[in-house]
Amino acid sequence: MDIVGFLKSQFICHLLICYIFIVSGLIINFIQLFTLILWPINKQLFRRINCRLAYCISSQMVMLLEWWSGTDCTLYTDPESYNKYGKENAIVILNHNFEIDFLCGWNFCERFGVLGSSKVLAKKELSYMPIIGWMWYFLEIVFCKRKWEEDRKTVMQKLLNLRDYPENFWFLIHCEGTRFTEQKHQISMQVAEAKGLPKLKYHLLPRTKGFAVTVQCLRNVVSAVYDSTLNFRNNENPTLLGVLNGKKYHADLYVRQVIHILEVPEDEQECSNWLHKLYQEKDAFQEEYYRTGTYPAVPVVPPRRPWTLLNWLFWALLLLYPLFKLLINMINSGSSLTLASFAFVIVMASVGVRWMIGVTEINKGSTYGNNDSKQKQK
Repeated sequence: MDIVGFLKSQFICHLLICYIFIVSGLIINFIQLFTLILWPINKQLFRRINCRLAYCISSQMVMLLEWWSGTDCTLYTDPESYNKYGKENAIVILNHNFEIDFLCGWNFCERFGVLGSSKVLAKKELSYMPIIGWMWYFLEIVFCKRKWEEDRKTVMQKLLNLRDYPENFWFLIHCEGTRFTEQKHQISMQVAEAKGLPKLKYHLLPRTKGFAVTVQCLRNVVSAVYDSTLNFRNNENPTLLGVLNGKKYHADLYVRQVIHILEVPEDEQECSNWLHKLYQEKDAFQEEYYRTGTYPAVPVVPPRRPWTLLNWLFWALLLLYPLFKLLINMINSGSSLTLASFAFVIVMASVGVRWMIGVTEINKGSTYGNNDSKQKQK
């Protein structure tokens, strides 16, 4: 292992990266709190400021993927569609098979300049998570409890609020509702059989109601739907911990020819049928990728922008100096109590870091879709 690779695998480096992310994130959350005074005065200014503040947080995660681990991200698409990316509002349908698929989705947004304004449909529990969850609150992210009878009105209202959003944005949506596991897939296919729907080999049945409402509410705002399918070469099983260790992965993202929003049916049942057909096609593309290792489109690597790295370096320079100065003063003091307190903080920080990583792990993921009582597809 080379010296750089060795350093990337060391826990002290991970701790410093997480220290920068946590402290800078909390500072930004605090600043976001003060931007609330702008909402009744100038809502669009509030939104523009929070897009930039959110970028300062989410770009640190993308920096880990792009610069720290050096993961290669190859985009397969057609040239005509490529020229539209980042220049229009869009709904982006993503598959949900990997621990870092959300990070690759963010990387896609970053390469085309819409990371700070990107939106998601996220579970309500995430809104209580410091830093990212709180950041999403100020970005007007759509949170749901995964109980459609309770969610419908809230989701529709939040989506309608985005109709006058001042920045170009992509609405990222995992229509399967939860990350793919063999247990969830088995249950999902039992539901498909019961409902007379074609079975899928590599995906869960899409939850159609949330997608249909998204299309209905954003029809006059977004221009297109991007159907994207993510895979990793050589049967790689990427993890956030692997990225933090500096492990390099090779991601292939297939984005089919842009689907104009008017081509998606507005009627809920017709939209549901359209989405089921789309997932059957996605399954076929997945089958083709596993067989050939490529997608039926032109491969291109969008240029990596420097802003994620520059943002991280800014926060590193700002926050590491006072940390090292404090550490030197504590060592010079020679106080056993002071050193013990510092060691306790380190231990608690490492526990916190491991907890944050655990949120993304498949084996500790949501049980949504596992239980018989939750088999009803939306």
